[in-house]
Amino acid sequence: MRRIFSAYAYGPGPRSNCWWDETIAAPDWPVLQGEVSADVAIIGGGFTGVSAALHLAESGLSVSVMEAETPGWGASGRNGGFCCLGGSKLSGSAMRRLYGKQAADTYHAGEEAAVHLVRDLLHAHGIDADTHSDGETQLAHSEKAARRLRAQAEAMRAAGGEPGFLTRDQLAQNGLNGSFHAALTTPVGFALNPRKYLIGLAKTAQGAGANLYQRSAAQSVRQDRGGYRIETNQGVLRASKVIIATNGYSSEDLPGWLAGRYMPAQSTVMVTRPLTEAELQAQGWYSHQMAYDTRNLLHYFRLMPDKRFLFGMRGGLQASPRAEAAIRRRLRQDFEMMFPAWHTVETTHCWSGMVCLSRNLVPFVGPVPEMPGLYAGLCYHGNGVAMGSYAGRLLSDLVQGRTPDLPYSRVMQKMARFPFGRARRVLMPPAYALLGLMD
Repeated sequence: MRRIFSAYAYGPGPRSNCWWDETIAAPDWPVLQGEVSADVAIIGGGFTGVSAALHLAESGLSVSVMEAETPGWGASGRNGGFCCLGGSKLSGSAMRRLYGKQAADTYHAGEEAAVHLVRDLLHAHGIDADTHSDGETQLAHSEKAARRLRAQAEAMRAAGGEPGFLTRDQLAQNGLNGSFHAALTTPVGFALNPRKYLIGLAKTAQGAGANLYQRSAAQSVRQDRGGYRIETNQGVLRASKVIIATNGYSSEDLPGWLAGRYMPAQSTVMVTRPLTEAELQAQGWYSHQMAYDTRNLLHYFRLMPDKRFLFGMRGGLQASPRAEAAIRRRLRQDFEMMFPAWHTVETTHCWSGMVCLSRNLVPFVGPVPEMPGLYAGLCYHGNGVAMGSYAGRLLSDLVQGRTPDLPYSRVMQKMARFPFGRARRVLMPPAYALLGLMD
């Protein structure tokens, strides 16, 4: 594999002490050994790969998923658990200007369909993932941001939506007290335990006939005999079609087309011990809404059903034991700054993982150019719970030559290269510095 972060980023260090590991044990998938054949091979056992496997298996195809580590090891098993609108970092106006109104409208319809897909999967298959939150709340970190949220609320109402807008004086009354100036709630989305969702989805896929393999990292993907030959450390998988579903844990050579087209970035999360009722009242935060602030380098947070508080933000620019310790300290400092009444509440768990960005600032879901039968889904910009699940569903249709019955915009069908090739991470420090100044 040729990855662009140091080896530490892809090892056990960043994910050590992940809270979700305490909530459900990983299933013991077999290791792929010898020679195996399938109609469709899927590289990556996260939301995208498992969703695609489920929908393909339900259509009667033989499917094999190759996970490089163990179930839930990557971003799908260590994210913040926000199932919400998102997936693009391109503004609505910019998207309309670049792609046209119809394509932009179709893309935004897809974001909403993605959230509904996850809810439908949870209900249809009886997956208990500790869901809560009625939509998602954005909190203004400045008066300027508050004015922007008010304007967004008015535009949403004019378009027939039902946003909830709270002034600064109303925040405490609704259990959202903190250093915020206003709040806007979009009534689409909910929070969940991402690891429980992933493992539940994987069990359903296995029940439908999909084969799921762990510790079976793809080492090469080559065209062979009218299909593809994928080699692992202990075996070979032959398939007529292949789906790449590796997102922030992608490699420059799996396949070579991916080189320079994705940008992994770190995100760091902490969880506190359960808060007492007195502690909740002292801070004035007792809402179970999932929330995030209006900063470009945003913070995201929520009070979970067991009264633990989850708090996350963008991660460090480097990956090493020293850098990981530093970003965990910075995360704790920001937590105490935003929720000062909880400065003595212990952090019990803290970890980091990769999100994935594209130069286009939108996800990619579709066929890989000039490689017939090869498809990919990645670059969800930190919103992989819904968008990854949705990408898997779209890919299952595309692999079968069907027009997806869910919205599928041309916005998602191209993927440009970043400048500087494997050295493209040099773009991140100045980008973070600029975003920080804007905040």
